Amino acid sequence: MVFEDVYNEYYPRVYRLCMGYTNDEEHARDLTQETFIAVWKHLPGFRNEASVGTWVYRIATNQCLRAVAKAQRIVHSELPLEMKEAPPSDTEEKLQLLYKCISMLKETERIIISLVLEGLPHAEIAAIAGLSEGNVRVKVHRIKEQLTQKMKQYGSL
Repeated sequence: MVFEDVYNEYYPRVYRLCMGYTNDEEHARDLTQETFIAVWKHLPGFRNEASVGTWVYRIATNQCLRAVAKAQRIVHSELPLEMKEAPPSDTEEKLQLLYKCISMLKETERIIISLVLEGLPHAEIAAIAGLSEGNVRVKVHRIKEQLTQKMKQYGSL
């Protein structure tokens, strides 16, 4: 298994997973980079007990969980209005709102919905999240309902 192949195949997916956690492009890029540093370091020891994708997503999830825990200990402040960027397009705005709504979910829910958005089968999501496949199906349904309500609350649906 060659690191470059793993990187090229999984970088966009891991980045989107990290965006679901952070709702911040720069932070998501940093977490993605940290994920692939860990993948590179541990790739020689990969034992093929799970698929490479499951392994990479688990590393990314752990990186995100550590970042969330660290961020909860740090006080954040908003930028002054004059420093904020121009308003995004309608599609970008909806995508940003979706990421914002995802970032409001509980940690396990963020993992699950981010992996669903990546198109992973429920069995693989269950292996990554440490849940049963049936539990994942139920959680996916409930998370989608929560996201629908949050999007309606913000007037996007």
